[in-house]
Amino acid sequence: TLAFDTIYAEGQRRYVESLSAYARQFLEMMDKPDVDSIEGLSPAISIQQKTTSKNPRSTVGTTTEIYDYMRLLFARIGIPYCTNCSRKISSQSVETICDSILKDFVGQKILILSPIIQRKKGTYEKLFEQIKKDGYSRIRLDGEILSLDGEFPTLDKQKWHNIEIVVDRIQTEKSERSRLFEAIQTAIKASKGDVMISSDKSEKIFSQNNACPYCGLTIGELEPRTFS
Repeated sequence: TLAFDTIYAEGQRRYVESLSAYARQFLEMMDKPDVDSIEGLSPAISIQQKTTSKNPRSTVGTTTEIYDYMRLLFARIGIPYCTNCSRKISSQSVETICDSILKDFVGQKILILSPIIQRKKGTYEKLFEQIKKDGYSRIRLDGEILSLDGEFPTLDKQKWHNIEIVVDRIQTEKSERSRLFEAIQTAIKASKGDVMISSDKSEKIFSQNNACPYCGLTIGELEPRTFS
């Protein structure tokens, strides 16, 4: 065929000629193709076609045995994007989060919230008890600020709920940076990595856990097993 008997044969012949006589003795040479001239031909590789054992779970990666290498490659240099809104997902430090808030919410009164439950069903009586025991007196339940000093709210266990701890309410000014920084740390500790900022104009989630800052999708730290 043109591919194997001509292009590959000539490409291999030219490559082998560049090797030493010692190396050439270990290589099987193909016959020189019957052509007058071939220009711009690079060294060629031929992959043998053969029948392999079939598995319904096989993929291109497993069949070609590059699966493990691709997992490692994606985990180390891959850049994740949100599957909901296609925005870039990144992990942020407390310092970076603080700077972003002072820039994006400058001059606004904001609520610093610690997102504990996001779109999950349940009644969460024990969670309310634990939040109060941890020293917090207010939560935001499905967008409404509630006090935990009295009776705990009764939730419909068949409905989705969002629960955030109200950590602080401050005016975003540079003079309040120290207080803001401390509130961010507190919120991140309570939620294990996330802080939500809410103002009259907008809301935004920041995360140390590789989360989308717009819709809140969290993927965690990228590891090879993430791509299993």
